[in-house]
This record gives sequence, C-alpha cells and structure tokens, in this order.
Amino acid sequence: MNSDWIDDEGFRANVGIILADDRGKLMIGGRVGSKGWQFPQGGMLRGEDAREAMYRELREEVGLEEADVELLGVTSDWLRYRLPDKYIRRNSTPLCIGQKQRWFMLRLATSPERLRFDLADEPEFDRARWVDFWRPVNEVIYFKRRVYACALHELGSTVYPKGLPPRPRWWPKRWRAVFDKDIARLRQRE
Repeated sequence: MNSDWIDDEGFRANVGIILADDRGKLMIGGRVGSKGWQFPQGGMLRGEDAREAMYRELREEVGLEEADVELLGVTSDWLRYRLPDKYIRRNSTPLCIGQKQRWFMLRLATSPERLRFDLADEPEFDRARWVDFWRPVNEVIYFKRRVYACALHELGSTVYPKGLPPRPRWWPKRWRAVFDKDIARLRQRE
C-alpha cells in the first residue's frame, strides 16, 4: 500500500527544506547518479504533519537532527508544481500529476561536517555544496524553478532581514517575467 499522501486533484503532499549557513549561503544536494542539484525534499506520509515530515526528511536526506538546525520560517501555504507529461507515472494509483509543498527555512546550528547522505535505504544525495541565495533556481530541474523562486522570495527575509540579495543579472528575461507574476500572486494572498 502506498503511504504517500496524494490529494483529490493528484498533487502529492511534500516538504521542501532550505538550509542556510551563518553566511547566508544555501545548501544544495547533488542527486545520486546524476548531475542534478536540488534542495532536500520529500513526501509527507498519511497522517504526518508538515513539520514532522520536514524533520524526518532532514534526517533521511542530509543526516541532521532537530537540534542541528534552527527553524526560521515556513511558507504560509502550499506551493505547487505540475510534472511534465514525461514524468507522470500513468500506471500508478492514485495518479500523481505534481507536488504541493510546504517549504521550511532552517539555519545550520552545527558544523557542516555533520551532513551525512547514508541514512536512507536509497540515498537521495551523494554530495553537497553551499551556494549564493538565488543560485538554486538555476541548478534545479526546469519544472521546479518557479516553486524555488517563490519559496526563496517568501522565506528569504528570515535569512536576510534587511532585504533579499538582488536577483542575478544572468536570469533570462522570461524567468523574471514569470517569477514576477508568481510573486505578485503570493502578495495578493498575504
């Protein structure tokens, strides 16, 4: 039996974890067996609340415990993305068409040497690096970029209370236009 929580619309409940160090750099993990990079994330189990899922995923994916981090913030609502057709598993029941995520901003309160990638049966990452604030938007697979930009925009003030770092000049104009629309929608919900 599948223990994932997939809602009636086909979105899998998920948590995303943004881990900042004391310099404001963010940790991204290198996916096992690929060139891909992303923030730690994972599905919520049925009956599990978002905070419980976040601490479980934090331990499974990067080996950290609750005492190793400081919780700075969580998104006010779900952030959603749809999977491109080629990634939808049509033979699964219920059908999952995308993810709805609650994002958490954490500050590392221990040494980065405590990171471990071998605690899960099937590890997600085999390496990590610390990058500038907006860099993960470029590093993640294309269909997650909008969610990353929204999560960073919403939670970034917990790391940068005097104002977010400027968005990179190298972002294409089409990204900026789409992200600006998404951020305007977020502000309307506030």
